[in-house]
Amino acid sequence: MWVAQTLTADSRGTGANTIGTLVEPFDRVKDLIPGSRRAAAVALGLGHRLSSSARVKRESPPLVFEHVGKRFGDTVVLSDVHFRTEPGELVVLVGPSGCGKSTLMRLVAGLETLSEGAIYAGEKKISALPPHERGVGMVFQSYALYPHLTVRENLAFPLYVQKVPQADQDREVRRVADMLSLGPLLERLPKQLSGGQRQRVAIGRCLVRKPEIYCFDEPLSNLDAALRSQIRVELKSLQRELKKTTIYVTHDQIEAMTMADRIVVLHKGVLQQVGKPEELYLEPKNTFVARFIGSPSMSLIRGDVESGVFASGELKTALAVRSGPAILGLRAEDVVVSSEGPHSGVVKSVEPVGETGYLHLEVAGLRMDPASLGAPGSATETPRAPLLSASIPGRDAFSIREGSVVRFSIREGRARAFDPDSGEALPR
Repeated sequence: MWVAQTLTADSRGTGANTIGTLVEPFDRVKDLIPGSRRAAAVALGLGHRLSSSARVKRESPPLVFEHVGKRFGDTVVLSDVHFRTEPGELVVLVGPSGCGKSTLMRLVAGLETLSEGAIYAGEKKISALPPHERGVGMVFQSYALYPHLTVRENLAFPLYVQKVPQADQDREVRRVADMLSLGPLLERLPKQLSGGQRQRVAIGRCLVRKPEIYCFDEPLSNLDAALRSQIRVELKSLQRELKKTTIYVTHDQIEAMTMADRIVVLHKGVLQQVGKPEELYLEPKNTFVARFIGSPSMSLIRGDVESGVFASGELKTALAVRSGPAILGLRAEDVVVSSEGPHSGVVKSVEPVGETGYLHLEVAGLRMDPASLGAPGSATETPRAPLLSASIPGRDAFSIREGSVVRFSIREGRARAFDPDSGEALPR
């Protein structure tokens, strides 16, 4: 039997871990690492033995991030990240590319070392432990499969090393294979699989281990839309069943909003907001969260408030904040298209995307916030037209033509207000 041995070179704490892979016969692993085969298996970071007594469900510990920071030379990747999860909670990390999501997850797994701060799992300071003692299972965006093992052997390998009885191995492999539609592929090698199939095997290999904490780094990114939807439901159901604390990184808004117990938003290594999906959607803490959460993004409009009325160009609406300059935030569903509406706009773009459709309207004199005219957190912040988004029934969207004029109103009490200088939400 051959195994892929993962070596971590940072025993003196001199910098980031260096990961390499050597293929060795399993009988020689015990010669490379002091102790028995059991010690070798533990040193390979393959988890704790799954005896029948170990299979008893325990409450998964919460993760606590205490002022976590990470630097690579002079580059600050994470700065003063401070929050905690609840036991068994599924927390989704979102943010633009380069914001530190994957780095934070790698710090949990022990694949990177902290520059400052600490990470706890319950009362245990796991940031001071080697990776194999943390009880963390991780699925990478890249597959990291053993190329010389079949799908069945890749799935069963953690259980084999933990000396799980063969019958239990077979049952667990079959359960996970059925869940991930891998049954017909069990005798294939990774090189005989598509990218999506390899990713499913990587997910399955983590699931059979049943660690105390799960880390998923964009695990569905290589799957087609239908399979992504199916496995998203299965993963959420499995996580609820196992009640294991889970950190999940994604760029997909649907994944974040539908899977998360809570969402953590990062931008340029700084924590922006932590909350339930509905909190971030309805009560964003600042303009960045308002733009990043939701599709389409929240429309951000600059104007002035006087005696409880916000005005920008021809748009006027009640806004219960202090008088002075302000940014008005409107979700697409806050803009109601109707023939009796007091405002009008020219339809510049129509998006019929199913049950709900979206109109993007040009309103005379409307002053959109400059930051809202580019993709949130993108490197280029490519400007787009200053348009107001409105939602309508999907069937109606097919009958509206670009260039037509529609009338609309603003739902009372739904708008958010932000400080034009700091971008922070203003109290009502």
